[in-house]
Amino acid sequence: MTDFPTNHLRAPDRAARPADQGRRAPGSDAGRRLRALTGVDEELLGRVRYERSKYTALGGVVLGTSVIAAFSMWNFATEALGGFSLAAVVPTVIWMLFVLNLDRWLVTPAPNARRRAGPLLTRLLIALLLGVVIAEPLVLRIFQTAVVERVADERSGTIDALRTNLVRCNPVPSTMRADTPAGCDRTYVLSFGATPGERGEELTALRSDAAALQKRVDRDTSRLESIDSAVRDECRQLIRIAATGLYQRTSECQRLRAKAQDYRTTHRTGANETRLAGMNSRISEIETELASSRGAFLKARADGIERRLTEERAKQKEIGVLERIRALDELSGGNPVLFVGVWLVRLLFVLLDVLPVLVKYLSGETAYDRMLTNESNSAVKIHGEEVRLAERRALANLEIAQDAVEQEVRRHRAESEAAFREHTAAMNIRVRQAVNALEDEIRRSSTV
Repeated sequence: MTDFPTNHLRAPDRAARPADQGRRAPGSDAGRRLRALTGVDEELLGRVRYERSKYTALGGVVLGTSVIAAFSMWNFATEALGGFSLAAVVPTVIWMLFVLNLDRWLVTPAPNARRRAGPLLTRLLIALLLGVVIAEPLVLRIFQTAVVERVADERSGTIDALRTNLVRCNPVPSTMRADTPAGCDRTYVLSFGATPGERGEELTALRSDAAALQKRVDRDTSRLESIDSAVRDECRQLIRIAATGLYQRTSECQRLRAKAQDYRTTHRTGANETRLAGMNSRISEIETELASSRGAFLKARADGIERRLTEERAKQKEIGVLERIRALDELSGGNPVLFVGVWLVRLLFVLLDVLPVLVKYLSGETAYDRMLTNESNSAVKIHGEEVRLAERRALANLEIAQDAVEQEVRRHRAESEAAFREHTAAMNIRVRQAVNALEDEIRRSSTV
């Protein structure tokens, strides 16, 4: 608090005070240190010794609040740094000292404080905001287990959703121009050097041609088998030639054989069968290559997905403070009991942080406060009188200096006037002397 020049008021009291009053009782050093945290004047407080215990307790409350703030900052710093670190000691100590000095300023007795509601409300508001800032890391520390589990589940769900989207957005292409599934953007689409779709179209076209050729070959084979059957049945019959006595096949057998040969020639059954066998062989080769390419594609897709998942896991390092706050809000939002518990803990720590100001301003005006107000008012009056006295002294000095200057001006003016009169007289004498000399000269000239 501000010290006022009241030594001249306290001098009689010091003389009247008993000699043993200033002696320190056992443990008074610790009490004085605690009371120093409240900003009281020990000399003025010594006149109302029965209030020392109150301010000692208030100093303990201020110290306790700063310790809670230090613990809160320690939790915040360790979570931000990802674990225990000596670097967390620096912000912890700075925050503790800041809160300690701020609370000391908030509870420091001020003269005429009860007459002004504005400063009181301002101090309460600052204490409330400070309490909210300090309480949040402690609340997160208390519910750390549930928060960590919630964040772990969310991260696992994020990884699973990413894996599902990567698999859905990168299917095995069956054609060279595979359409991107709906809802897939560049985030989920992977790039590959080669895909099975490059041979898929060839295989589809080849299978279509082979199927059409197979139907044609089957139809020709069926027709040719019918003709061959008729040839076999007819050619089993032999007829005897009367002229030679030899047996020979009938002319119908020859005709059917020619018909069968003509059918084979015109329908190219042998070439078609050879072509169909080649196409089937080519289909087998492409299927083998496609199976190998599909396996390579699946392996490349699995590797790409794993890389993306590794990158996503790398982003999910230590759980940050904002992530913890969001997880705690989501947990409390879906659980009324947890919601009430979280807010009760928050309000408890806020109350503990606001406690120094509440204890100070809800305890009423003490005798020390009244004495401080009286001494402050007295010091203000004395200071005002001293200022006015100094003003009068300064004005008097100015008047004296002004009079001295005026006297000096008058003296110089008188000396100047005297010198002017002397000069005028001397000039008059010289003029008269010149006139007399001229008259004498004229007389002499006239007599001659």
